[in-house]
Amino acid sequence: MNNQKIALITGANRGIGLEIAKQLGKQGITVLIGARDKSRGEAAAELLVKEGIAAHEITIDVTDETSVTQAAEKIAKEYGKLDILVNNAGISREQGLKPSETPLAAVRETYETNVFGAISVTNAMLPLIHKSEAGRIVNISSSMGSLNLAADPTSPSARLNLLAYDSSKAALNSVTLEYAKELRETPIKVNAADPGYVYGDRTAADGAKAATRLATLPSDGPSGTFQGEDGVVAW
Repeated sequence: MNNQKIALITGANRGIGLEIAKQLGKQGITVLIGARDKSRGEAAAELLVKEGIAAHEITIDVTDETSVTQAAEKIAKEYGKLDILVNNAGISREQGLKPSETPLAAVRETYETNVFGAISVTNAMLPLIHKSEAGRIVNISSSMGSLNLAADPTSPSARLNLLAYDSSKAALNSVTLEYAKELRETPIKVNAADPGYVYGDRTAADGAKAATRLATLPSDGPSGTFQGEDGVVAW
């Protein structure tokens, strides 16, 4: 399996995560469908296998350190390395509440998945990514996390005001930069992807394009960037 590229996508049993897995799988990459629920992960993997993709379920709850550690141990045992990590698992719990009305518990829950979960998974998988000839880490962010766009009253991103979700994605962008700085002298590239407003005028397949591109960057590709389908997004 050493010559076969291996990709782990968290939250991959549906939506953008599943589409990222499909697009990577169609490039001949073995995809590991990360899901909290084993049966849902298996069902998603089976769908991809029917399309001729090498897909396998891996149970992982990004908010549970034991689950994350067990997933890393399983990947190490079965594949010996990890070429691509896509931190896709994410939640939003605000349901249209104003920032001043958002319960602190909802903010904490959002950060546990969107920020701390991404850090936990990255730290657990990094030793395996170092074993890849060209490791790639992609954090699924959002234009809602762009401070530049949020400060612009004419921007579509300024129309919504989600305290927990927006700030968690801004934090994830900062996390992306910190890992990119640490890994600057290695072949590993770390970037944040903006899928755009999926389920509005964009499909999940559209939303997966930026992440797929960043997950398969050539050796001269960028690191420490925030990009959408059409290129760089303002921090």
